[in-house]
Amino acid sequence: MTKLTPSDKALVPFVSVDHMMKLIHHVGIEKMLTELADYIEADFKRWQLFDKTPRIASHSEEGVIELMPTSDGEVYGFKYVNGHPKNTAEGLQTVTAFGLLADVGSGYPVLLSEMTMLTAMRTAATSALVARLLAPEDAKTMAMIGNGAQSEFQSLAMKAVCGIEEVRLYDTDPAATQKCVENLADQGLRVVPCKTAEDAILGAQIITTCTADKQYATILTDNMVGAGVHINAIGGDCPGKTELARAILHRSDIFVEFPEQTRIEGEIQQLADDHSVTEIWRVLTGTAPGRTSDKQITLFDSVGFAIEDFSALRYVRDKIKDTDLFHPLDLLADPDDPRDLFGMLQRAN
Repeated sequence: MTKLTPSDKALVPFVSVDHMMKLIHHVGIEKMLTELADYIEADFKRWQLFDKTPRIASHSEEGVIELMPTSDGEVYGFKYVNGHPKNTAEGLQTVTAFGLLADVGSGYPVLLSEMTMLTAMRTAATSALVARLLAPEDAKTMAMIGNGAQSEFQSLAMKAVCGIEEVRLYDTDPAATQKCVENLADQGLRVVPCKTAEDAILGAQIITTCTADKQYATILTDNMVGAGVHINAIGGDCPGKTELARAILHRSDIFVEFPEQTRIEGEIQQLADDHSVTEIWRVLTGTAPGRTSDKQITLFDSVGFAIEDFSALRYVRDKIKDTDLFHPLDLLADPDDPRDLFGMLQRAN
């Protein structure tokens, strides 16, 4: 494959699914998760530079299609993503995505990439970054409630970034749990399949919920959650979709990415609009406290935010330099005279 040069202004690097998988293996899964966490942390620490808006959503009975845009003033990025819980039963992915970076100065795209695989990686990296801030010191065990497409990524990110040694698995579908057990074999984790959610959370300092039912659900009831744990609620969020009993929220210190979005789609849609939450960027910059006691229940009500995708795309753009892990995509018309687009068309006949 020909590598792009500065003269190839009209060619846009495109990272396909195949290239993304090769990139992950080239870097190493756990190393890439750790490096993605570092990129996300760096961008969250310059939070105030970014354009911020709740994602633009088109909801239907079947699911949701969303655009997630942001810019730091020099680079613009967006992700297209869907969330369709019914897809699994039809042999399709619940979530698919692609994303783009563009130069703000010219408006020209500088990267187009698949983001189904990359979203799983950045979601896991974000979870682990926040758990490193909020989980009990020396946490070694995580309960993974919901063993679908995200579960292995979450488990490995918690291992790589937080030092988790054991993951306890539960899913309403035993086949999903078995899939996860097999995928995590020989990954350096003790993997414990469990028959109930109550069994899965025994001894866990971190509890991750990642389910996709499009309804108000109670994956964790109030009596299941004891003092001192960190809850990582990352399930397929949308209006009318929750995973935690409301009483748990009232007992927890709640941390979010962007409140204006989380109040629409996250667990806190169950609470009053003025209920206090802490933006995670403030903890990262030292302007707000994180965990302050051994008894505290911390809750990361994560719905995903555009800056995380921006960070992930920025990481990929950096990593593919001087590699052949992309296609030069002829995406932009580039006439010799920028005023003569029609002439370019005519000469192509």
